[in-house]
Amino acid sequence: MTDTSALIDRSQYRLWATDTARYGDTDRQGHINNTAFSIFLETGRVGLFFDPAHPFVPSGCAIVIARLLLEYRAELHWGGPIEIGTKVLAIGRSSFTLGQGIFQDGICAATASTVLVLQDESTRKSTPLPPQTRARLDEFT
Repeated sequence: MTDTSALIDRSQYRLWATDTARYGDTDRQGHINNTAFSIFLETGRVGLFFDPAHPFVPSGCAIVIARLLLEYRAELHWGGPIEIGTKVLAIGRSSFTLGQGIFQDGICAATASTVLVLQDESTRKSTPLPPQTRARLDEFT
């Protein structure tokens, strides 16, 4: 099991994204439902993967999630921005691991460790990370 406790520290992150908790994300207990947390994590990843100035993967490839460990640490509530910090924890041959934190009002509500794999879309198999992808990942270690 991966220990994500260090990810509660905001200073760990160089890549930040902001999202909004929608009223429809609330549940019967009055806080943001757990399913919205995965969407916030996706928002944080988008800044790394889909920067038009820096193509992340070669044509014909895609990034797929192989493993997601999400640890809930505090409630999120409707209203106000949700901040998502993202950093690279490890880089392998065809995969890499991201660490993320979800924050509201300076409080870490969740941390996550996600293993992502570069997949050849035609074969549906993993493929080695190209140099430009590795270079982009290195920026956020």
